[in-house]
Amino acid sequence: MNTINRRTILTTGAVALAGATVRSDSADAQVGAKAIFPIGQATIPVVGLKEVFPVRRIYCIGRNYAAHSREMGSDPTREPPFFFQKPTDAIQNVEVGKVADHAYPVLTKNYHYEVELVAALKSGGNNISPDKALDCVYGYALGLDMTRRDLQRAMGDEKKPWEIGKSFDHSAVLGPIHPVSKTGHFTKGAISLAVNGAVKQSSDLKNMIWSVAEQISKLSEAFELKAGDIIYSGTPENVGPVVKGDVLLCKLEGLPDMSIKIV
Repeated sequence: MNTINRRTILTTGAVALAGATVRSDSADAQVGAKAIFPIGQATIPVVGLKEVFPVRRIYCIGRNYAAHSREMGSDPTREPPFFFQKPTDAIQNVEVGKVADHAYPVLTKNYHYEVELVAALKSGGNNISPDKALDCVYGYALGLDMTRRDLQRAMGDEKKPWEIGKSFDHSAVLGPIHPVSKTGHFTKGAISLAVNGAVKQSSDLKNMIWSVAEQISKLSEAFELKAGDIIYSGTPENVGPVVKGDVLLCKLEGLPDMSIKIV
């Protein structure tokens, strides 16, 4: 019996050791390994710096202004926050003082604008308390969550995921990041969007249902937030369609304007 147990232990140990060796060799093989083809890192310019902000993930909150929630058919008094993501290569950077060309995307006949404050994180974690959440913010930018509304609604009606309406190429438009050290935190301030000079969206950040701090806190309950994450903080009411030739002008009190032309 002792011989059998000893043999069993030795055999088991040898197998375990062999497995450990294989795993070690496999891990060592990854050191210095090169990708079979390069993939670029999405980045955002930072005002006043040569360095750029590397983007890890893009989070967006839905229906975060009561009036917009109602226009989308929801009751803001009963709805907890919900989030969705966009791929990092959906980013289109827009220079201050320039009108950037923005291509009207394929598959849609109802292309909508949504102007938003964007928060960029320098740190993160899990279960971050609201009173500590703003410590994670590196800076802010002015953004557009562009939406193929007809595709979003069609998928919603069919109870299917609606990434096709939100998570497509160039759908995450934004200006450069302004460090908190220069701007402070944004808890209030006028935000607006005009199309061809006619104001379409006009509200104040104080009308957000969930503040930036609360958004960070809620997100960190479901995901481990990290440096490089950005959060689109929701859009006011009166979202609407654009066509080729339209010029959009986005404004946020405390930041430079941002403008794109639909081509």
